[in-house]
Amino acid sequence: MHLSRLKTVRPLLFLLVLNCVPGEAIFAEPDAAKLVADSLQAFYHAGKDMRAQVTMRLINAQGKERKRVMTMLRMDTGERGGQRYYIHFQNPSDIRGTTFMVWKHLEREDDRWIFIPAIKLVRRIAADDKRSSFVGSDFTYEDVSGRVADDETHTLLRTEEIAGRVTYVIESEPKERADYKHRKSWIDQSHGLPLREEFFDARGEKVRVFVADQIELVEQHWTITGRTMKNLQTGHRTQARFDEIKYDIGLTEEMFTERYLRNPPRKWIR
Repeated sequence: MHLSRLKTVRPLLFLLVLNCVPGEAIFAEPDAAKLVADSLQAFYHAGKDMRAQVTMRLINAQGKERKRVMTMLRMDTGERGGQRYYIHFQNPSDIRGTTFMVWKHLEREDDRWIFIPAIKLVRRIAADDKRSSFVGSDFTYEDVSGRVADDETHTLLRTEEIAGRVTYVIESEPKERADYKHRKSWIDQSHGLPLREEFFDARGEKVRVFVADQIELVEQHWTITGRTMKNLQTGHRTQARFDEIKYDIGLTEEMFTERYLRNPPRKWIR
């Protein structure tokens, strides 16, 4: 075939092939459930394990502040979605020595325990309590250790720029009864972390707002090192700061047992 005719035929062939492909296959929207699952992975599963020093500032509507200081340990178990969390409180004095532990599962409800040193008691936290306040803060137990993407239905609403970054805006509705009717998430397209979340009640009123205040690259993992949760009904808010973050430090499952609830592993707890 003559070269000039070949140059003419090639674009025609391309258009013919293009017309045979459904439009939705070319311009298909991202799957909302996968975006949420990937975001949870980026937020809660960075590295094989992690240690951090966490400072929480609990601030009421009048500006009065209380502070919580704790060490957080977290590791993935190898089980699909499985994790272990261990949180030991150093301050204030009235909760010093309190320890919170989670065995996280994907296919069933998580197991949660708390050790209360004042009465030397290990108490099992019921599954229904996972959305109750975490030690008086505006974060719930679920906010601390993460949720499961399959527990909600997800709808991609739009893309939107927030804080100079392009995000997916996703609405999620719990499949079972919860303390919120639905929530909206603004997920950064570049690294998958949630920059903002809004929780709504049955009347459609916004009741809680989460904001990622600071994101840093820590040992090759984008990490939310500063975060705030605000209760819009009370005006109370909790600011959490994560410092001394280390990933892949070699934690073992033995540390996440009742023995260490009562006797913290001194190598990792200061």
